[in-house]
Amino acid sequence: MTGLRVAAGRLARRVPTRQILCVLPVVLVAVVALRHRAVLADGFGQLGRAEWPWLLAAAGATCLTWVAAAVSRQGAVVERLPRRRLLATQFAAGAANHLLPTGLGAGAVNLRFLTVCGLSPARSSAALALYLLAESMARLGLLAVLLAVFPHALRLGALLPAGTGGPLLVALGAGAVTAVAVLTLVRRVRRGVVAFLRTALDEARSVHTRPARALALWGGSFAFPALQAAGLTAVGLALGLPVPPAHMAVAYLSATVAVALIPTPGGLGSVEAALVVALVAAGGPAAVATAVVLAFRIITVWVPLVPGALTLGALVRLKVI
Repeated sequence: MTGLRVAAGRLARRVPTRQILCVLPVVLVAVVALRHRAVLADGFGQLGRAEWPWLLAAAGATCLTWVAAAVSRQGAVVERLPRRRLLATQFAAGAANHLLPTGLGAGAVNLRFLTVCGLSPARSSAALALYLLAESMARLGLLAVLLAVFPHALRLGALLPAGTGGPLLVALGAGAVTAVAVLTLVRRVRRGVVAFLRTALDEARSVHTRPARALALWGGSFAFPALQAAGLTAVGLALGLPVPPAHMAVAYLSATVAVALIPTPGGLGSVEAALVVALVAAGGPAAVATAVVLAFRIITVWVPLVPGALTLGALVRLKVI
């Protein structure tokens, strides 16, 4: 038995794990691109007939989302993080997020980055939870404000097909009951959740005692979905979608809130479908709405995916993550 353990240890040392991890993101990108090659062809075809100034505006808004994410991530911790590495990590996390189920890729990359920067796993997890909470509240807050100002931006009858409300409420209720039951009956889970909540509350209090950190956290959290919505609006204007810009922003926020419940890699497939439905519910023709969504996803997902994967591999090789 001891000999087997020694042999296994030697084999593990010989396997170039870090080198494999450097190449793996690019391989995954190639696999995902092959699976979605028809979407890629259609999307690039739509870009050919668009107005380029608006497309450049959409690309600029997309680049600024990584800055907003970096600012918000910095605001979630008291310690000062290395700025360039933080920004590069957000760019790489975007690629990881499109290769793994929604949120898991970016979360894993940022957790690793924070622990390498010296934070404990518990505090890193608390900072990630604080960021996710702030970004979710900001997204919902922006959507609520826009719906209050533009109450007729979406035709809810088209957005929510008849008969879907009841099953959705039942599923949400069942999930809540299951979570409460597990917390009540399983002591180990309850202790872990309580310990995590204590750490998270301590982290949140520490951050909010520093105005600069609180401003970064909430400012970045609001800027992130606002820039994403601005990117979709710019693509809609580039392709002549006959929907007011504010209504396109409402459609984007509504679709992304809904799609957050669907755990597909980066929302691939589910995001496109939800965005098309939301733009049609906002009054856009189905054909033009589909073209807008395809072009938007080319700019925000597919174009940055290869350089993002290369950046991810480089960060792994340099032991930044």
